[in-house]
Amino acid sequence: MSEFYELRQFKLLKCQSLSLSRLDYLNVNFEQETKVRGFSTVSVTMSLAPLLLLLFLPFPPSSGAQLPNQGQAKDPPIATNGQPFPWDRMRLPKTIFPLHYDLTIHPNLTTLDFTGLVRIELDVLEDTTMIVLHAKQMQISHVLLLAPEGVRPLQVLEYPHFHQLALQSDSVLTKGRRYEVQLRFAANLSDSFHGFYKSSYRTSSGEVRVMASTQFEATFARGAFPCFDEPAFKANFTIRIIREPRHITISNMPQVKTVELPGGLLEDHFDTSVRMSTYLLAYIVSDFLSVSRTTQHGVKISVYAVAEKIDQTAFALEAAVKLLDFYDDYFDIPYPLPKQDLAAIPDFQSGAMENWGLTTYREAGLLFDADRSSASDKLAITKVIAHELAHQWFGNLVTMEWWNDLWLNEGFAKFMEFISLDVTYPELQVDDFFLGKCFEAMEVDSLSSSHPVSTPVENPMQIQEMFDDVSYDKGACILNMLRDFLTPEAFEIGIIKYLKRFSYQNTVNSHLWESLTNVCSSDDLDEGRMKHKEFCSNRKVQSGATKWYSGDELDVRAIMDTWTLQEGFPLVTVEVRGREVRLSQERYLKTDDPSLTEGFLWQIPLTYVTSASNTVHRFLLKTKTDVLYLPQEVDWVKFNVDMCGYYMVHYAGEGWNSIIKVLQHNHTALTSNDRASLIQNVFQLVSVGKVRLDTALELSLYLSRETEIMAVTQGFGELVPLYKLMEKRDMPALENQMKSYIVELFRGLIDRQVWTDSGSVSERVLKSYLLLFACFRNYAPCLTKATQLFNEWKESDGNMSLPVDITMAVFDKLQWMMEQSLHGEVMKTQDLPDVVVSISRNPRGYKLAWDFFRANWANFIKKFDLGSNSVSYMVKGVTNQYSTREMLHEVRSFFGSLTEETGSEMRCIQQSYESIEDNIRWMDTNLPLLKAWLDRRSPRISHEDL
Repeated sequence: MSEFYELRQFKLLKCQSLSLSRLDYLNVNFEQETKVRGFSTVSVTMSLAPLLLLLFLPFPPSSGAQLPNQGQAKDPPIATNGQPFPWDRMRLPKTIFPLHYDLTIHPNLTTLDFTGLVRIELDVLEDTTMIVLHAKQMQISHVLLLAPEGVRPLQVLEYPHFHQLALQSDSVLTKGRRYEVQLRFAANLSDSFHGFYKSSYRTSSGEVRVMASTQFEATFARGAFPCFDEPAFKANFTIRIIREPRHITISNMPQVKTVELPGGLLEDHFDTSVRMSTYLLAYIVSDFLSVSRTTQHGVKISVYAVAEKIDQTAFALEAAVKLLDFYDDYFDIPYPLPKQDLAAIPDFQSGAMENWGLTTYREAGLLFDADRSSASDKLAITKVIAHELAHQWFGNLVTMEWWNDLWLNEGFAKFMEFISLDVTYPELQVDDFFLGKCFEAMEVDSLSSSHPVSTPVENPMQIQEMFDDVSYDKGACILNMLRDFLTPEAFEIGIIKYLKRFSYQNTVNSHLWESLTNVCSSDDLDEGRMKHKEFCSNRKVQSGATKWYSGDELDVRAIMDTWTLQEGFPLVTVEVRGREVRLSQERYLKTDDPSLTEGFLWQIPLTYVTSASNTVHRFLLKTKTDVLYLPQEVDWVKFNVDMCGYYMVHYAGEGWNSIIKVLQHNHTALTSNDRASLIQNVFQLVSVGKVRLDTALELSLYLSRETEIMAVTQGFGELVPLYKLMEKRDMPALENQMKSYIVELFRGLIDRQVWTDSGSVSERVLKSYLLLFACFRNYAPCLTKATQLFNEWKESDGNMSLPVDITMAVFDKLQWMMEQSLHGEVMKTQDLPDVVVSISRNPRGYKLAWDFFRANWANFIKKFDLGSNSVSYMVKGVTNQYSTREMLHEVRSFFGSLTEETGSEMRCIQQSYESIEDNIRWMDTNLPLLKAWLDRRSPRISHEDL
């Protein structure tokens, strides 16, 4: 699943996003800048902000109370009829496995409910008298056991607390035999974004049309039909859907026939699926239209959308064909289904979902309007499609055993976005954006409330919380580090082995490490893939007592367990003394409690270049400290080349001064990614007291000569948050001084931007950053040009075509824009989190957003579900720029008043506390240094320097 924060990164980019590495830098002024998540723009004034928020209330309730945090009932469980429930654990017993579901669904889009019949073929692994499975908020009836000796009814016990049914038999179900169980059921279509839920859209004539769609990941299939709703219970599915003639239906597999039923209804029959987990099942009832093409490997690709947007599907269709062909070849495993559908759903909380054969997306994540969509839109859409199609192998063909290893799905899919697009769409230059994902992961991973990539989870809330930056972005970044360590060729062979060996099965971490460790077995040395066979020799690397390999073989598991089974990441301190380089490692952690950094040790694949050689040298640091020796003395050394490693570096002694000199005199001696990583590292080291703020600011001066997107946006990402913290302390003089410094620093680059859609994708995205920032900071040349274009556009009644990449910079007359938007469709509830967070980041609006957030907390958790990325995003987004003890007290008081059922145990709450505490420490320590440095340096930044 491409959780919606993936799309949000690009939507926030259009909403004054000035860095790919942080979320706390947005500067959204009500007069100018409030942006709703989505690719279309809605802007508001201060007076209209409360109205904008209230458009979404009241929320219809979603189904089901949240579950407690333990995996076992505290007391003996009691069923709804008062009898003892025979199972006391949240995870289902392993005595029975489903083999096949025969499922018939009849949704009524008028009464907004559905009925169904499911027949499940079962394999009994141990003698038992009970069948325990999942069902959530549905009426169950006519439960029968179909056994060789005849049909008999089963007693039904319900335990809603764990979403479980127990079907009890009078006689023993015998090990080794197969049975069938049949259940009839009925339920309402969900009002949330999960399960089998109602969606709607409005046509250009104002007609509201209703449809129904599914979203089952992670634990929501149980709300659509009784099932064994855990990823390890893989089975085949045969689906039938009853509909009215005005609708169509689609599901994972192709439709094989349609049968006429009494009353004018139709029943669509779908082919039996491959073996898969319940969360990957999908079906849609709608009036969508579609366009289709066939891949080189004979797979039919179709893109579905509402009729009025079907002309926006061409790019998605092209991208899906290219990408599926790429994955078919790269993985050396044919895509196993005859078709792959992509559907744009009008109401969709997640960014997209990888249902096997029927991937679903937000409309903004799939539809591309060549006249209105920007370069960043195209990049985001292509990445999301690449992500979901990668899941057809990583996640669908091979699935994690349990949600604790979700990263095996999501980390790989995130990583494969970049691998696939680098080949299929080289013009998108996706490598320019990968580093930002690692910075985002580090932002979360630097808190004590972070979690290991692989971490125990039991209940649905904990499972939902796994869909975060750690599973997605850190997972991708450590895979990239491993690929760099092994070589791309060896890595590719290893993952192909993994996919082939475990096809249609479930895996844990160790299965992946075994496949990568044994990559050099003789049957894998395929001349076509293994270009660097010397990898498989006993190659040692110069170092004190360190080498790449443990004994004669590479021990991937020993290395990678240190990255997946413990939270956080290392800070490597480098001190150069002549030819000797002293190395040490510790956990990087934003805390004032040093004891929290103790007990961590990583095996770190270090890389470095020096002033004497741009050859990449390698060194595996396994111990707390070590020493390596250079062949000669050098002026500077840069570790973590291109930041392929998931760690930060501190250059002790004169190390940072040497780096600053290089950047000031010849910054291109280092790559763009190296420069971006140095910016990120030095400012983050200020936060933990390793580096003085004035050292970081001295390094930032070189940015006046920077032109590459990753380094420029990282500069913004570190500098803009400084004045955002001041906004919350009412320090206008110092705040404006900091803003002026940033404008002056980038003025030369801003002045060189052209107000057209020309240039590469990276150049166009960078242009959007720069012009947005300059206009919103009242930079005169930018305002003059934006006003000119806006007035020309307004006088044309909106008919004039504006360059799409600079539209937000042009629209500074937002009262007029809001009046126009009110004549169109009301914003969707799915967009509310971005509205609230955007308003919270405005210095005049953060109190309004905080009060609104608290007053409507109950509505938020009903609509978006505890633990979801939507709720987490709001919690952290609303609070993470607070920088006073008074606001920390308010935040603690509010969240401290919650109960377990209303969210008190969510990880994001602790992350919110830690972020505010870090902000307070930073301000208390660094404000005097910042003011003194700005007083000393700002007047010396002249136009000639830029």
